[in-house]
Amino acid sequence: MNKNEKADVVAKVKEMLDASSALYVTDYAGISVADISNIRNEFRQNNVKYKVYKNTLFKRALAESGKYNKLSDHLVGMSGYAFAAAENPVAPAKIIKKYFDAHQKLALKACYIENQFYEGSRLNELASLPSKSEIIAGILASLNSPASGIVGAINAVMRDLVSVIDEISKKQAA
Repeated sequence: MNKNEKADVVAKVKEMLDASSALYVTDYAGISVADISNIRNEFRQNNVKYKVYKNTLFKRALAESGKYNKLSDHLVGMSGYAFAAAENPVAPAKIIKKYFDAHQKLALKACYIENQFYEGSRLNELASLPSKSEIIAGILASLNSPASGIVGAINAVMRDLVSVIDEISKKQAA
């Protein structure tokens, strides 16, 4: 690989770093080609880009971008990089955990989620986090809950009032 090709790779990595809200570094040693293809497909379905770069070129891109400075220590051996989109920064953790639990491969080395660093040992914790859409749905449900409670209370009062009036009218008719 000549200098121009290396510069192009570094520029491409920097562009992906700027466009992603989370970056996961995995150890993909020992994974078959068929399995890595399945993993890439699952990543793609969740709007995650999974790439493999030389560690030295990736370190250079990190240094030039000024982002994710704690990852450099974890860039040893066979490293794969998952770049997550802003709408679901925890999707890679869920996919990595699912595969790791099944095969004891594709270990998480480290990651950054929206400028917060996490060691690979925290994979279970990261994979259990809800996605942004799940959080938003929960907030909307809790906001909607008091309003539906008020409507229910008003309807109950009206129903009780109608029952009382109906009972009074029955007593007067009798």
